Amino acid sequence: MGGVPVVVRLKRMGTLKKPHHKIVVAPSRRARDGAFLEEVGIYDPSKTPPLLKINKERVAYWAQHGAFVTPAVTRLLRLAA
Repeated sequence: MGGVPVVVRLKRMGTLKKPHHKIVVAPSRRARDGAFLEEVGIYDPSKTPPLLKINKERVAYWAQHGAFVTPAVTRLLRLAA
């Protein structure tokens, strides 16, 4: 990435008051809902029970290669375990 830190974070999708999220790997300087490198999961809290699908292998790969995992994604990884 040429020295730009990479982060694993949530990308907000959906409509007003009905959000769902994609878990993405993106350069840290990009906007929250901007372009990303790879989608590694989805999270929809509006479902009962909440829908959570994460590719843990890809998150681990990016973390090993220097990507910062945000606290929100860390909590979701614990829930998925």
